[in-house]
Amino acid sequence: MKNIISIFVYTLTLTVFLTSCNSEKSLQKYYVEKQSNDNFIAIDLPASLISLNDNVSEESQETIKTLKKLNILAFKLNENNAEAFTSESKEIKEVLSNKKFNDLMRGKHENISFAIKYLGDEDEIDEIVLFASESSKGFIVARILGDGMKPAQIMKLMKDVEKFDTDNPAFSQIGDLLGEMN
Repeated sequence: MKNIISIFVYTLTLTVFLTSCNSEKSLQKYYVEKQSNDNFIAIDLPASLISLNDNVSEESQETIKTLKKLNILAFKLNENNAEAFTSESKEIKEVLSNKKFNDLMRGKHENISFAIKYLGDEDEIDEIVLFASESSKGFIVARILGDGMKPAQIMKLMKDVEKFDTDNPAFSQIGDLLGEMN
């Protein structure tokens, strides 16, 4: 009888352990693994560094308060890392194809393909992910982490992007990153 109980406990423990291990790579894991890779450029900014000019709407000011953090990871393509670019593009696309990400928008502008996805529900978004790729330059993954972000408010905020305080050091870092991608 003790053998049966110990086999049952062992089997139950093994089952719990195996089902709790998720083999799918998360976006966070991908980001952490790649930020020390020489092919990538990474920027992490707390939302408190993002500020708006005085002439922005009160609604946009309230929307900014729902943001927590901005993570940017960029792969800059060059003649020495074309094979790695192909591999990394495939890997990040697999990560973003996870069913937990909801599609918000997809498109192509000039030679840049982009996708905007989100985590959360339609009324309150916890994370927005922008993936943009240009086959001759590289790709960028931007994560906007927040708490209770409203999709309509985020879209309005994006329209107010010219009202952001671009003299802010946070934007100079992003500008430097995008300049390196050109």
